[in-house]
Amino acid sequence: MEGSSSAVVPLWAHSRNVSGARHTLEDHLRGSAALARRFGSVFGAGELAEYLALVHDVGKGSCAWQHGLDGAERHKRGVGVPHKEAGAWLAASHAGVPFGAVVQGHHGGLPTHQKVKDLVQAVKSGTHPDQKLIEEAITRTAADVPEIVPSGRVPLPAWVSALKGPDGALARDLLVRMLFSCVVDADFLDTGAHFTDTPVQVRADADMAQLAAVFEERRCKALSRRRPSKIDGIRERVYEEVVGAATSAPGMYVLPAPTGAGKTFSSAGFALHHAAAHGHRRVVVAVPYTSITQQNARTYREMLDPEDPGLPRTVLEHHSSVDLDGADAAWARTAAENWDAPFVVTTTVQLFESLFSNRPAAMRKVHRLAGAVVVLDEVQALPDRLLVPILSGLRHLVEHFGTTVVLASATQPDFWHLAQLGGLPRRQLVHEAAGLFEELRRVSYDWRTEAGVTWESMADEIGRRSGGQTLTVVNTTKDAAHLHRLLEERVGEGPVLHLSTRMTAEHRAATIGRVRALLENDEGVHVVSTQLIEAGVDLDFPQVFRAWAPAESLQQAAGRCNREGHQDRGTVVVFHIDDAGQPRDNVYKAALEATAAHFGPDLADPDDLDALNRYYPLRYTLQGSGPAAMGAHIDTLRTRLDFPAVHDAFRMIDDTHHQPVVVIRDEADRPAVEADIAALKSPYPCGPEPLRRLQPHIAQLPRHEATAALTAGLAEPLIGNLLLWNGAYHPHRGLDPEQPEDPTAFIL
Repeated sequence: MEGSSSAVVPLWAHSRNVSGARHTLEDHLRGSAALARRFGSVFGAGELAEYLALVHDVGKGSCAWQHGLDGAERHKRGVGVPHKEAGAWLAASHAGVPFGAVVQGHHGGLPTHQKVKDLVQAVKSGTHPDQKLIEEAITRTAADVPEIVPSGRVPLPAWVSALKGPDGALARDLLVRMLFSCVVDADFLDTGAHFTDTPVQVRADADMAQLAAVFEERRCKALSRRRPSKIDGIRERVYEEVVGAATSAPGMYVLPAPTGAGKTFSSAGFALHHAAAHGHRRVVVAVPYTSITQQNARTYREMLDPEDPGLPRTVLEHHSSVDLDGADAAWARTAAENWDAPFVVTTTVQLFESLFSNRPAAMRKVHRLAGAVVVLDEVQALPDRLLVPILSGLRHLVEHFGTTVVLASATQPDFWHLAQLGGLPRRQLVHEAAGLFEELRRVSYDWRTEAGVTWESMADEIGRRSGGQTLTVVNTTKDAAHLHRLLEERVGEGPVLHLSTRMTAEHRAATIGRVRALLENDEGVHVVSTQLIEAGVDLDFPQVFRAWAPAESLQQAAGRCNREGHQDRGTVVVFHIDDAGQPRDNVYKAALEATAAHFGPDLADPDDLDALNRYYPLRYTLQGSGPAAMGAHIDTLRTRLDFPAVHDAFRMIDDTHHQPVVVIRDEADRPAVEADIAALKSPYPCGPEPLRRLQPHIAQLPRHEATAALTAGLAEPLIGNLLLWNGAYHPHRGLDPEQPEDPTAFIL
């Protein structure tokens, strides 16, 4: 190290940037601290967030680290000297042991509470292997930034002192996560600004009242261009009632509205007006499926983005398939990392896996949920096996972090039956839901649940509607392929189309587009689909057939029937075939058992709200109350502040039974796809862009079929569990076995 005093030669935090200048440690600590204070002040933890950011890189003050930076610059390698422990010790000593994890994990991820306790004990006893480095770093850095050693305890948010028992431990877990997000985002932003030699980019809070006004104006224009519907008046009444509640107090709201009642507009209108009324900083809309995310994002961009392309965008669309290479690419990539946008449209997977992660890149955006309005659309799709941590997390966001949550669904689950929401006020956005459902009842149910119903008999019944428009929804990709073949043999007029995850994402999107065009032109079309079509896909068939499934799936399928009310009543035929495929997990079995108890030809229809209110409690009860029921074990891990274990346990998508496969379906795409494949195989880092660009070309195969395909040479491994497909691809059914009964056969 040059010189012997930091007063002569500054302590450095980062190597030279594009302009050849190094980043001083003092500037980095103070710059990060100011940003973290700004972020943490949203939930009353500004001072604590500021202090944690102020000490996060204190370990870089040691002579060994400073020498290491010199060598790193000369030899283009890492510094190789630990630097997190000094700041973690300071954080634990002056704020509390749980908050030492924020600093200890700011590069590699939030550690276990025990790891931080072990660090504190070792430093306190003078036995830590890097004891001299830690002490030296603190002494040297304090000469430039004396605030790292405060005279007293760093103040915590006022509400922390009231935390008691397991519920208090869960709130503390969420506080640590939020603070970690603040510090990581501040660190990223300040470091990035240094290396690009540009000012730190943090967007000013949007004028939510102005955005609400823009939304209202454009909504009126959009409605005037729509094809008139018999239910337009009902939709407008729902919108006025929902938006009229926007001045009510922040909290947890439910929006139970039938399919077709206009939830997309109503929920966004409420969120924008509520944010304007209560000072919320952004709106986050999360939906369960990428296709709905894309559909909603297009709508919201039309409603909110500025017409001048030179002005900052309002709507950020963030999920695995979004294009971050087009216009506004630089803004979109940065905003996607930390959700620095007024209106975010994302998936529930992205939202909750970030919230319960322990990784810096994933959690960087989490602090943006504080002081936000979060709309969870199609909440019936939230997995039962994770409801305990999801609901407790949402509750604490509402109670401690200034978040308002809207739970929207046509099949609103009774979450208040569960302990996690017990005692929390349930605020209704539609007060006469039963009357609204009756008013918007647009279908009648026919039941084919007697013995003797077969695939052939159902194909015969559907096929007799040759030249008509039907949608049939089944539960497995195997059943979809089988029924599609049978219908191809029977339907003489109009195309027979197929939708399942055995098709690539872009193939599915193109097929949905074709179906929509055929319906709008009043042309015949028969569609066989798995349940991917049920939630949020805006299609309108006069007749829908649905294989036996849980009640919410039956009702969601019915939402694709007579959606616009052009008939007095559409028809939904629910059929049960003994050898039809069904998921085998216990959650699904409980849902089916509860459905059979309440719905059927001599019972209620799936859109009966009273029956649904009885269905959900029974469904939850049938899953038991063991330590792993509905994800209770994850909240146990959270009370222990075992962040790595929570990260491993919380998986929104259970991919243990399926494997992703890249398919080159169109020869015109081959050069680009092969270039991205080469980038993934390269020993040099390529970033996430190649994998993201491949998303439209990915289909899914059951694991056993993927294994058979590898053995047969029909597929080859790429990276991780991702495969490249070398076999046949059916123009309608995608990766379709030649004989459904033989899972090892693929070629058509």
